[in-house]
Amino acid sequence: MDRTAQLTAHRTEHAIAYDPPPPAGSAGSAGSLHVSAARVLEGNWTGTSTVPSRSLYPHQWSWDSAFIAIGLRHISPLRAQTELETLLAAQWGDGRVPHIVFNPSVPLDAYFPSPDFWRSSTAGRAAGAPRTVQTSGIVQPPVHALAAWLVHAADPGLSRARGFLARMYPRLAAWHRYLLHRRDLGGGGLASVVHPWEQGMDNSPCWDVPLSRVTPAPARTFRRADLDHGAADDRPTDLDYGRYVRLATDYRDGGYADGAGAFAVEDPAFNALLIASEHALARIAEELGATGTARHARARRLTAALVERLWNPAESMFFCRDVRGGGPIPERGVSGLVPLLLPGLPREIATALVGTLTGPHFGLGDSTRLVPSYDLLGEAFDPHRYWRGPAWFNTGWLVERGLRAHGARERADALREALLHTAGATGFAEYVDPYTGEACGALGFGWTAALTLDLLHESPGHGVSPAGLGTSDRSDKGGERG
Repeated sequence: MDRTAQLTAHRTEHAIAYDPPPPAGSAGSAGSLHVSAARVLEGNWTGTSTVPSRSLYPHQWSWDSAFIAIGLRHISPLRAQTELETLLAAQWGDGRVPHIVFNPSVPLDAYFPSPDFWRSSTAGRAAGAPRTVQTSGIVQPPVHALAAWLVHAADPGLSRARGFLARMYPRLAAWHRYLLHRRDLGGGGLASVVHPWEQGMDNSPCWDVPLSRVTPAPARTFRRADLDHGAADDRPTDLDYGRYVRLATDYRDGGYADGAGAFAVEDPAFNALLIASEHALARIAEELGATGTARHARARRLTAALVERLWNPAESMFFCRDVRGGGPIPERGVSGLVPLLLPGLPREIATALVGTLTGPHFGLGDSTRLVPSYDLLGEAFDPHRYWRGPAWFNTGWLVERGLRAHGARERADALREALLHTAGATGFAEYVDPYTGEACGALGFGWTAALTLDLLHESPGHGVSPAGLGTSDRSDKGGERG
């Protein structure tokens, strides 16, 4: 029985032991939160991977699994490794990692777009889609190499015994090659997303302008399963959904070939996570006895390209770039704050980003305790509607790592405390109202529980290793932690 099962099955029989111990004076609350988070992950476990939500998202999602593995490493490094192995087993021949790996036991009408919409094994044949598993044809942010490195560092002995990194490295390298070569649609060295779902922040106002050029699919041609489990006022509109369906249909009908679609955007968060994972891939190469010099150099070049193409010094913010429209998208989304994660970010830019984060547009530490997903002063701001204002735990975790990496420890500690409190108070909600902390979306959400575990395993004010990209670097410790 692994440690996840032990925590949930025997929580009343004996004391909970985990690393590190809760801070003095809060052992009961921290221990309870730890067990509750572990219980969510146990309930969402399918045997080979973890669903984000049993009701709303009953399959395996790409960046969800990366975040989930980061949390799982603290209670079951083996399960965390399996999470990533399952996802990457569905990788396409061209290197892309699909954003959904479908569970064949789930009814087709439980989620839309379903496998019969994507038709991956036939429409994706030229791109090397797998024949034995059904997936979507688009991707999600590349958090995977970072997750793999952190999972390895949690238990290097187990990782080496299983050959975990040796098996992951060629797949992760192929994934990065796909993004760096097939997706450099703007010609400036950055990867582009070709669908809002790829960036992960589905209906952010940052997409409104490029989406306005897309003719929506007629509402009668699809059925939204998400509205069976979530309030319509919290979800994307039917008009936006029709545009999502049109883009996905056109991409599928074009054989999932890149470069011809109506939507192409260079996004700061997507590229920042690629850079972070490129640094992590360098560490993986070094662990395997190769040199990581070229990958670290590539990460530095990508950081320079990110600054050159997407940084707006007048607004102290990274903006998305509309590749088809030919210019920046002047909307302040949380995506523009995520590059704070990068240890190689110029000091003056990191300082300016902290100022933007704590200023009137995001209000952290003033009007909000959590990081809103969109500009509080923006015309499109909505505290409950998906990525148009609510606070999310994965972006909060990334910003917390960034604050800590750049020396803003007090602000990082306050954000950590707010994330932990809100996760426990809301039953690990998918997202929350940034002002009130009111739960929105699904409860018992996978990455909320997983990142809660990760934050619980970092004592406030802990040191940061730049090589660990904002997380403590434990790669020199053998054996299972705790």
